[in-house]
Amino acid sequence: MTVHPRYTQTIAIFVLTLLTVLTLAVLVFIIVFVFGKGLPYISYDFLFAKPEDMGRSGGIFPTLIGTVILPLFAIIIATPLGVGTAVYLTEYTRENRITRIIRFGADCLAGIPSIIFGLFGFIFFVTTLRMGWSIMSGSLTLVFMILPTIIRTSEEAIKAVPYSYREVSFSLGATLWQTVRKVVLPNALPGIVTGIMLSIGRSIGETAAVIFTAGSSLRMPHSIFDSIRTMSVHFYILAREGISNKNAYATAAVLIISILIINLISYWMMNMFIAKKTK
Repeated sequence: MTVHPRYTQTIAIFVLTLLTVLTLAVLVFIIVFVFGKGLPYISYDFLFAKPEDMGRSGGIFPTLIGTVILPLFAIIIATPLGVGTAVYLTEYTRENRITRIIRFGADCLAGIPSIIFGLFGFIFFVTTLRMGWSIMSGSLTLVFMILPTIIRTSEEAIKAVPYSYREVSFSLGATLWQTVRKVVLPNALPGIVTGIMLSIGRSIGETAAVIFTAGSSLRMPHSIFDSIRTMSVHFYILAREGISNKNAYATAAVLIISILIINLISYWMMNMFIAKKTK
């Protein structure tokens, strides 16, 4: 029995629409549930006061600082490494065994559970290099986690730049590095920025790797070798220990808002760069 193509098209549209609606429904349910539990407890004092009684009362200001500092250091270190690797793979080498090994390694890193990164960071940075539970240990561990995302997104963004752009640049006497710097990277910037912003979002929401390497101190840090607690770790500790459900949900709501803002900024920047490029 042969089904008419019109009916198969209708069925395909229905199934795909249903899957999309289910995906959005799950996202909306999580956001509404957390916001319903946490938003009533968010206030100015909660955001800018220090935690008291191990988080049972007070605010989350030190964890806000930790949530900003830790991903910031990680991105500062990982971005040149990741983008540089992507440029090397796409512009300075041909497809060979070395490039395949690098891509395979990046894919393997992307698939490693975060708890393994935390264990590695604890053994290598905290213990072996004697950095202790600190901002530096946590940031360096996050670098290994987000490098695969930056490398792969940057590589695909660079590959998407038409080769004719390079040919025109070479015909005008530009060197390879001048072509990469002034032609390839500016046109690949939307994809690169998107990968960086997504990496920031992952860093902000990370718990297992951070708690093993950056610690969970509620005091304000004074150097990169001080321990710090992020909002995700703070939420985890409050929820696991049953210290304060209202503060846990409020922290989760602030964390979700932060990640949503980062994603909105990444899409806005990507569309802005695309609009400038098409003018």
